[in-house]
Amino acid sequence: MASLSEEQRMMRQSCRDFVDDVVIPFIRGNWQREWDMRPEARLPPEILEGAQNVGIRTLGVPEEFGGVELEKGTETQTFAIIAEEMARGDSGLSDKLVQIWKVSVLLRNLAPRHLQERWFPRIVEDPQFLLAHCLTEPRGASDRWLPYNVPEAAMQTRAVKQGQEWVINGRKQFISNGYDAGLFVVYANTNPKVGMLQGTSSFLVPRDTPGLTVARCNETLGCRFMNNGELVFEDMRVPEDHLLAENDALGRAGVYFQPGKIIQAAKNLGVGVRAFELTADYVQNYVQGGRILIKHQAVALRLADMATRIEAVRALTERAAAAVDAKAGDADALCNMAKLFASEEILKVATHAVELHGGNGMMLDFGVEKVFRDAAIFPHMDGTTDISRFKIVKAMFPETAGKYAGPEA
Repeated sequence: MASLSEEQRMMRQSCRDFVDDVVIPFIRGNWQREWDMRPEARLPPEILEGAQNVGIRTLGVPEEFGGVELEKGTETQTFAIIAEEMARGDSGLSDKLVQIWKVSVLLRNLAPRHLQERWFPRIVEDPQFLLAHCLTEPRGASDRWLPYNVPEAAMQTRAVKQGQEWVINGRKQFISNGYDAGLFVVYANTNPKVGMLQGTSSFLVPRDTPGLTVARCNETLGCRFMNNGELVFEDMRVPEDHLLAENDALGRAGVYFQPGKIIQAAKNLGVGVRAFELTADYVQNYVQGGRILIKHQAVALRLADMATRIEAVRALTERAAAAVDAKAGDADALCNMAKLFASEEILKVATHAVELHGGNGMMLDFGVEKVFRDAAIFPHMDGTTDISRFKIVKAMFPETAGKYAGPEA
């Protein structure tokens, strides 16, 4: 970012020091733990405690509750700076923290005062306490964000009001932090007669709520230090005051969605920066064909390509972040462009990285294959690349972009 405030510079440096001194040494020294099939055993508690100590775990939590509240006019840009630095250390750890940031902003805007007073102190007091945002379902994910706002596209998870409670039934999958979060924001259909934008509500659900089952941890290719989960709701009863937004939850979640795209792009960027760091070091120290690798023209050209792609992603991400903070008219298109562009370009950067490492690029204990695996996840996170393209066109040409063709005959 061309011009950082003093607060942003200090936060970036604190985060960078934490990553260099704690996160990267842990990742390199304990690479086998990523493959531990006991999800709770992968990341030691000291890592989240360290993030708490340097003040980056509770970003977005109101200061009155002990969190780190950012300047409103540059909040998304600051989130992007810190997300990049954290993902340079480990993308999964970054995503663990990102969910806390984003959901805290959502609760700050939507949760009634008594729920804020109950949960924000809990988030601050317990470094292991995680948050999760539950949208995706087995039969409906990115495709729901096509330009179709019809009942057929509605959430299959349903919530029905019964007396002083909401009864929720359904299933959510591919939920970041879903396996080990202590508090969930759950989206459900509350009016099946209208389109998704008019009939979806959101609820605050504690982990110990009867009827909520954490069914499994989804074992992913990359980002494995964030435990992705699948949830089942069976006659789960939620008090009526745990309703965050009735029927217009998706519209009101704009405070979550747009910054989320920027943070996603920034995490991609951090992975790309790490891939470049590892590769630049390797090609300047490893000898092949009688000379260090960087002196081979083919290698030098690839390294230049990696650096150029990284800077292009950074430029678009910074512009989109500034547009989101300014609530600019083109913010929706730009944040989706940044997410899309980062997903595809950083994967190319990571591909160069493993290929320039030769056979070592495929060795688990060498470390560079990890950035490739993490980069390969991003085209599927927070909206697939094709759906992102549809959303960009819809934002640019809302009157003429694709229309719903009706259910299959």
